Amino acid sequence: MVDHTVVGVALTSLSHGAGCGCKLPAAAIGPLLANLQDGQDPNVLVGFRTADDAGVYRLRDDLAIVQTVDFFTPIVNDPFDFGRIAAANALSDVYAMGATPVCALNLVAFSLSELGGEVLSEILRGGAEVARQAGVAIVGGHSIEDSEPKYGLAVTGTVHPEEVLTNAGARAGDALVLTKPLGAGAVSTACKRGLDAPLAQAVEVMSALNRDAARAATRAGASALTDVTGFGLLGHLHELTLASGLAAELQADSVPAIAGVLELLDDPQQRAVAGGTRRNRDHAEQFATFAEQVGESRRWLVCDAMTSGGLLAALAPRDAPAIPGPVIGYLRDGPPGTIAVV
Repeated sequence: MVDHTVVGVALTSLSHGAGCGCKLPAAAIGPLLANLQDGQDPNVLVGFRTADDAGVYRLRDDLAIVQTVDFFTPIVNDPFDFGRIAAANALSDVYAMGATPVCALNLVAFSLSELGGEVLSEILRGGAEVARQAGVAIVGGHSIEDSEPKYGLAVTGTVHPEEVLTNAGARAGDALVLTKPLGAGAVSTACKRGLDAPLAQAVEVMSALNRDAARAATRAGASALTDVTGFGLLGHLHELTLASGLAAELQADSVPAIAGVLELLDDPQQRAVAGGTRRNRDHAEQFATFAEQVGESRRWLVCDAMTSGGLLAALAPRDAPAIPGPVIGYLRDGPPGTIAVV
């Protein structure tokens, strides 16, 4: 078997952005989707209007399918880890709907002539390993020739129509729980720029499935659920609050960070701030305010262009301890979509 840690060229050097940080800006997506027709099919339980993580289509009164697709450019140089992270990230969209992923298709953009088949084999092996952990069958896929590598999955899951969790169900007074620490965008950017960064810790966070956290959220009676990825914590919380018609108060010091990330973000030269994170912060100026005592490193953290982040759950405060992760804030009545970071 090929040594998956040995690659002739650093994969991250081939991409313009890393992981979910290569997503189109959140500020640009809304106007584009506004021009699309969402149809009148009554079996579409969740479409794109609420910026949810996946679409949901009812097949029977007791069965709906959940569909999502997610792929991105390398966030790490190790091809096996790249595959693991990309697969965990794609599966997370199904977990974020309160659903169970069942099968998936590989999505590959790759140059065999420039990188060789062994590297691609390791990427696919990493994806297959995470799919195996999740009990998901990879049943096929599609590939194209591309000098900028990209990998991900199209995933199909199932859920009872009455058990779907969306962005739109949150209630005033709900607590917000985040199940993974933030900062993968900062770690990847720091590594690309030759800085010391906690890469092993970030890989462990990004490659971990959100399956158990999703089950805990469902059992605890979560009213809304999403995952935190490329638009950052503020961006995804904005989507949830907007869809639910609520405002939020976020407690900056309670937001968990990967060990060492806050120190990276304290750099006066901002060398660990990803381009996607900068776009997220610019976008957040439209709906978020920061209390004076919130430091710069914390402001960057809540905008970090996270890849394969944790679940953000809204639920009654008394039930919050049932979900792994800290309470980071609360939902309030107020202008929909607005966030006060205190």
